[in-house]
Amino acid sequence: MKIGTALTGKATRALLLGSGELGKELTISLQRYGVEVIAVDRYQNAPAHHVAHRSYVIDMTDTEAVKKLIALEKPNFIIPEIEAIATQALAEIEAEGHCTVVPNARAIQLTMNREGIRTLAAQQLKIPTSTYAFAQSFEELQAAVENGIGYPCFIKPTMSSSGKGQSMVKSAGQLQQAWEYAKTSGRVDTGKVIVEARIDFDFEITLLTVRALNESGAVQTYFCAPIGHVQEDGDYRESWQPQAMSVASLKLSQDIAFKVTNEIGGLGLFGVELFIKGDNVWFSEVSPRPHDTGMVTMTTQNQNEFELHARAILGLPVNTGLQKAGASAVILGGINAKGVVYEGLAQALAVPDSEVRLFGKPEAFVKRRMGVALANAESVDEARHKAVKAASLVMVKAAL
Repeated sequence: MKIGTALTGKATRALLLGSGELGKELTISLQRYGVEVIAVDRYQNAPAHHVAHRSYVIDMTDTEAVKKLIALEKPNFIIPEIEAIATQALAEIEAEGHCTVVPNARAIQLTMNREGIRTLAAQQLKIPTSTYAFAQSFEELQAAVENGIGYPCFIKPTMSSSGKGQSMVKSAGQLQQAWEYAKTSGRVDTGKVIVEARIDFDFEITLLTVRALNESGAVQTYFCAPIGHVQEDGDYRESWQPQAMSVASLKLSQDIAFKVTNEIGGLGLFGVELFIKGDNVWFSEVSPRPHDTGMVTMTTQNQNEFELHARAILGLPVNTGLQKAGASAVILGGINAKGVVYEGLAQALAVPDSEVRLFGKPEAFVKRRMGVALANAESVDEARHKAVKAASLVMVKAAL
């Protein structure tokens, strides 16, 4: 792999579709290898816009807008970061053979829609998942729940992220509200929702899985240490690494992650979400890109998830080894305001072995991630305590 010099006629260019906090860190990792990065999002001054060589604001679900921008920039790599993307445009561009969609257009089409990836895992690969059904009307949803899935259950849009549109339904009286929320709050209304039975699990993990070239130039699969996490309303609040688990469940988790990512193909990092109970493992979801819970790797691994993704994309060697135990805790907006200010940063950084990353988002919402606190310790429990304390000390306030 030859890498050109950024901002010259021979530059190696990467175009990010989605420029949030994950895209910001990926931009920095790519730039360390001289890659010219173009960051695209639906709103101005998204986090990756702050550090990219160039930035654009477009409707990424608009096929023609996406194709027009790609024709203008002529990137070597197109790297999606979010779900709401015109996947047909990526398929057409990939077929032309002028650039690489990461990991590939089929992967984006499969994983951007819960129907595609769940059907692949459960029906084609025969991997254990929760009991599920898809519904195109409230009547279909009601029938699916009453005829087997039961309560409690989870109602989700087929295309969403960060818990948007997701509800846990405990009784029939909550079903209508959950249907309407899923239909209106996802990234894109596909006309369907997915309803899943609740799995009685001990904990859930993200298994970061990397498909990269080895010394012989062949594709090899590598695994990071498992990441445990806490979610609220379908969105992550804390994560830690490593998550303690049995040898058998870890091996089964790696086997499932290998099957899914091997079927998807391409090069890059994947966030594979799994439910664990004892030695049993169920597949939940997969993201073909860095994962929000994986931000903990910025303090636990020598090569964090963004570095691993960048290296894998560029055909460079990777090392998924764990260096030390650590944890992350989310800093939420807490308010609805534009151009906010942050207080308490000095106090947060006074917590031993802690770090803070503020994302620089132009607008805060009550439950929007505005930053993350990171911490290391001798034990995961101590690291979690430090990260949560550091995060709690950072205050997001309206600018006066």
